[in-house]
Amino acid sequence: MATHNATIDRKDSNSATLKLTLGTEELNITLTEDNPNEVKSVFNKLLIHLKNGEIDFNLTDTKDDLYFHICKEYITQLNSELKSTYTELKDNGLLNTVE
Repeated sequence: MATHNATIDRKDSNSATLKLTLGTEELNITLTEDNPNEVKSVFNKLLIHLKNGEIDFNLTDTKDDLYFHICKEYITQLNSELKSTYTELKDNGLLNTVE
């Protein structure tokens, strides 16, 4: 399993983004706006990466604020969903790799 970093980019007091880093690719989820198409795009890209091997994320941010606690829970839930989805992909023969 590959563990990747997640960080929080706080632009100002009213704007924050969760950044998921996968190698050289960075996936961004804006925390302060409701943009379902952006989130859908990120999850589609995560699914593509997941087909190449199991992944999870580690929140590396250290600032203890509301965004940190929201993202910590978000990452916990995301990792759980990634694990479950990976198992389903594997069970259905939809992985790009041979294990």
